[in-house]
Formats: sequence, structure tokens, C-alpha cells
Amino acid sequence: MDATTYTDGLAKLRTLRDDIKKTAAALARLETQRDKTVTTLAAHDKATAERIAPAAGLSIAEVVALAPQLAPQDITAPDPHPAPHAAENSRPDPQPPATPAPDPAPCAPLKQPTDHGAPRDLPTLPQDTDTRRWFTPTSGLVSQYPNFIQQARPTVFLDTATGILVHRDQTVRLDLGDRSAAAILTAVFHTVPDSIQRIYITAGAPWHRDADRYPYLKDAVAAWLNAPTPGWRTDTGRGRDRMAGHFVHARNPVARYQRDNGDHHVEIRSVGEWFDLDDTDHPGIVRDAFRLLWEELRRHFSDAVIMGSPSQTGRDLWTRTIPRRGKHADGFPVLSEELRGLLHATAGQGRNELITPPRVPEQLPALIEYDRTFAYAKHTWKSPIGAPRRITGKAFASWSAKEQHDALYGCGHWHIRVTVPDGWNHIGLLPAPAPGERAWHYPHAPGTTFTTWAGGPEVHAALTNPIQPWKIEIVDGILWEAGKPLDDWSKKLKETWTNLSAQAHFQGDAQQARAAHLASRAVRSILLYGIGSFAQRPRMVTGTTPRTAERDVPPDAEIIGFDDQQITWQRPTGFARDPNAHPEWAAAIWSAARAALLTQYHRDDDTHAGALHTPPGTVVAFRTDAVYLTTPQNWPHRHRPGDYLMKGHLPGPVNAPTSEEELLTLRDTGRHALNSTPEEA
Repeated sequence: MDATTYTDGLAKLRTLRDDIKKTAAALARLETQRDKTVTTLAAHDKATAERIAPAAGLSIAEVVALAPQLAPQDITAPDPHPAPHAAENSRPDPQPPATPAPDPAPCAPLKQPTDHGAPRDLPTLPQDTDTRRWFTPTSGLVSQYPNFIQQARPTVFLDTATGILVHRDQTVRLDLGDRSAAAILTAVFHTVPDSIQRIYITAGAPWHRDADRYPYLKDAVAAWLNAPTPGWRTDTGRGRDRMAGHFVHARNPVARYQRDNGDHHVEIRSVGEWFDLDDTDHPGIVRDAFRLLWEELRRHFSDAVIMGSPSQTGRDLWTRTIPRRGKHADGFPVLSEELRGLLHATAGQGRNELITPPRVPEQLPALIEYDRTFAYAKHTWKSPIGAPRRITGKAFASWSAKEQHDALYGCGHWHIRVTVPDGWNHIGLLPAPAPGERAWHYPHAPGTTFTTWAGGPEVHAALTNPIQPWKIEIVDGILWEAGKPLDDWSKKLKETWTNLSAQAHFQGDAQQARAAHLASRAVRSILLYGIGSFAQRPRMVTGTTPRTAERDVPPDAEIIGFDDQQITWQRPTGFARDPNAHPEWAAAIWSAARAALLTQYHRDDDTHAGALHTPPGTVVAFRTDAVYLTTPQNWPHRHRPGDYLMKGHLPGPVNAPTSEEELLTLRDTGRHALNSTPEEA
């Protein structure tokens, strides 16, 4: 670049800066005008937040924040809104038991200490008189071995950037025109037979083709999915794995179509659901990866079928490990909808936290990423089963120290009051609700007291941590019998993963090695998203309404996008009658995984690993299964699930990241600097 080009670029940048300031100012004026209009309308005696929200393009909560008088009078229910670790099997020596607390007022929402924004309430268990309904499994809903054989769907692989299509052993190049869904369907079915039911997009992301025209990627995706497709209409679903309509997702949407005559169904999906691809990955490599995946799964699951997504595949494979004789031959009962809702609201997933100055230095001596290999597979050996029982604070207090220890080490979900001990100078240990939907933070300041819910592994880790025990009072709890409903399924997936990882390492052909690596990553996704699917979040329905019929937008809907022609909205519809809904399993695994980020014991090496085994001030961030540090650690890695693998090492000095975007940029730079081998991940 010469000096003239550089100078011109600076001038253009200044112009863009000024335009951004003007646009931001105009937006601020419009938002102010909108907010004033909302407050004016709220004075009407028949005004409701449900009516004003869609007209303003706001959520009901946002309208209520502007006009508190519109708040419903019965806001005591949990938030209905929802987009991959106990250290070892050995039991540590008993520690001082947790202290019970008095039972709370029945169903009283608990206010949480927060730094910014309104506090978020967590639900509580009901009065004793209502306990029977909550703790009785849902009638007629049991996970049982399926009485049908899953049918495979013929599949092709398409790179929409180059037009390369792979169908079995045939490779052709298509003219995809404007890359609309209509153009893709036309081009593909001029080349392959109508028996094809699934089109995997390997590159090109055609649903982002008009992203510059929309404020959010999700809007661009929705427009692409809902564009006219002559000869086709939106699929209404069929079969036992009935999935009707399009699924709007910013990066991995699912388009479902059927011929106008109804005799041909096809879905367009992204392979990004399964694994990340490089720019050099040809659709043929992706085909080989799925072929290897199917062959290896068949070694352990005789009737294995690769379904559209890893979560569908994972759950289907699991159902085929349900015992058909013995203790659990009658299946695994599904919790009441009340308990499923409570777990949904109180059991978070992965720990995602960025620790910024002054808790860490402005200039980091290094940024080192340690990622737990195939982490969730480590924590499936023990899971809650059957109908749970309630353990009140008073009941817990009446137990012996051993009984309390066994309960906290067992399969439980605990309502607790936590106090950070005096003199504490390390990271927070337990999640507390933060402002925002399903947001969590980790209080760490000495003397801080908060009330929350946490799984047994995290409570046990906080009580027995290697630095200083935390004070935890048991307010209430849910306790299950311990069993192994996921153990057989998980072992088979771990063996499949091990075999494919070995192929990736020892395969002499570079393309086949790459295909084996991708297949191993797909196994990881099957287990990771299979576990997530047990959580069974409340269903969200997405719909559109013409702008001319704005009054027809459902009153409980949230506006997620709009243009000159139509309004796009979504609304929760509660829990489906899903016989394989087991949020207690997902919650237990997530809790164990978060605990293992703090501390886990490696028996073979007689050593510990985890964030609490590093000096204070050296932990920079957590991202699900990874911890980012400023100093290297000599943690063992024996290529087993749960082991910490150094994935990135960026030598310092490094400016401490202050946003997720900055952290991810440093992460990628650190991985490149280390020249890590993906086969170990």
C-alpha cells in the first residue's frame, strides 16, 4: 500500500466515523421518541403491555420497564425463555457438612444481588402441600426402547460457493443462480433423483447472501427461508421424527420443503451443526467423514442411523441402549412439567466468564488456553434416575455428617444460600443469577452473600475446595437415586471417538485423515448436543404476520424482526410431551463439568488440575470446557475424556481482553502460535 492509498483510506474512515455518529444520533432520537410514545399510550385506561409491545418492536419486559404501571399483577413465575464435573469416581474424605437454613416462604421469589440492571428472580419449590404434584412423574410419559427401525435419508453434499455437488461417488458442478432456496432446489433436482431427502451445505452459507440488507443475521436467514419457492411449500412434517416448518438460526438454520403435490420432502441443512470446516475442505471429504462416522457407529450400535442433526442422532442412539429387561425394563419416567420448568430456569449450562482488570493485569505475561478433551463424556458415569424426593432445609439438618456428605456427593439439585469467606482472593465458585434472560455470574468478593440453585458436584467442590471452604446453607433441595442410564451410550460413543481419532492420527492419506478427524468431531457433537437435547427447553414458535395485519400478532409474542412487508415474531408454547425429556441428566452433567473447571483429580498421576490449582490473578476467562490462564501448567494429558489439553499459547506481553470478541481473537492467535494439532481436541 502506498502513501496516497493510505491517506485516502484515512479520509474514508473519517467519513464513515462521522456517518456512524450521525446515524447513532438519529437512532437515539427515534428511540427517545418511541419511549415517550409508549409512556403516553400507557396512560390509557385500557392499555396493556401485551398490546403495546409488538407495535413498538419491544418485548413485554421492555415496555414494563418504561411503564411500570402496565406490569402484570402475578409476576412470580419463572422466566419462560431459554441459539457444546465430579473429578473422579473415587469419593474424597468427608468434609464439614453444609449448614441448613430455615425454610423460605412458600413460592417466594428470591431477590439477587446484582451490579447492573434489575435483579433476576429464581423460582422456588412450592409449599409442602403441593409437593406431591411436583414430584410425581408425568403420567404416561416414559423413555422406552423404540419399537421401530429408524430410516436413513438419502443425502447429498453441496458447496454453494463453488457449486460443487457430491452425490455418492459422483461429483458435478451446478449453476446455482442467485443461491436462493428455489435456485438450489431446482439445480440439485435437475441432477439427482427425487429420492434425495437431505442437502447438506458444506460452504457458502446461502442464507447470508443478503446479510448487508438486514440489521441482524437472523433477519437475513428468515427472509431467505421464507422467500418464494415455486413448486415447493414449507414442509408440514411426517414420520416418527416429525419436524415441521423451517428452523431459524443465525448460522445453522434448517429449511424444510415438500413438493406442492406432497410426495417429496427435502431439508437443507448446514454441516456446521456437526463440525467446523476449513476453506479447503471439499464436499467429498465431508461425504467421507459421514461415511466413516456411520461405519464406526455401526460397530457399536447395530441399527445406527445418522439423522439430520447431532442432537437427533444422539437421542436416537441413546434410546437404543435403554434396557429391555431388568430393573429399568419399564423405562425411565419423565419428571413433572413443574420440575422440568424449575430445572430449565435454575440449571445453567457451560461457564462463560471473562475476568478483566484490575482482577488480572492490564498487560498479561501470556495467554494460554487449556481445553478439556471430550469433556462431557467424562461425566456420564452417574446420573439421577426415577422420581426424586424433596429434601427441606430442616430435613437436611437432621441428618448425620455422613448422610449430608453422601447427599451432596450424590445426584441432587440444591437451593442454597452462599457466603464467600473472608480473605477469599480467587475466582468465584458458584453461579448466581445475573440481570438478563438465563444469565449467570460468579460472585467472588469476600463477605458476599447470595441465594441460588446449584448441582451437587458444584456444591461439593465449593465445600471441599483446596483453598478455603465456602459457607453454604441448604434452603431446599431435590434428590434422586443414582443410576447409569447414560453409561452404555456414552461408552460406545467414547470408543467410536477413540477409533476415529486413531485413524486421523495414523492414516497415511491426508484426505482420509482429515475425514476421520471430522468424523471424530461429529461424535463429540453427538454426545454434546445429545446431552443438551435431554434438557428439553420450552418450545419457541416463530411466525410472520403482514404489516397490514399487525393487530393479529399474538399478544404474548416477541418481535424479532420486521421489514416493509411483514413482522417476524416468536413466542413460547411450553413443554412438549416428549418421552425422552430428562433435564435432570443434562443439569447433572453441566454441573459436574463446571466443577471440573475448578478442580479434578487425576488418579494415575496423583495430581490435581483446574483453575483453583493456579495462583490468584492468573485466570483470565472460562469458555464452557476451556480455561484461559497467564501461566503454563504441568497438567497431565493422557488423551482421555476430561484431560486438559493446551490448545493455544500466546506469549506476552498481551493486552488483557475486555470483550468476548477480543478474547476470541487472542484465542485464535494463540492457537496459531502454538501450531496445535486438531486431532487431540
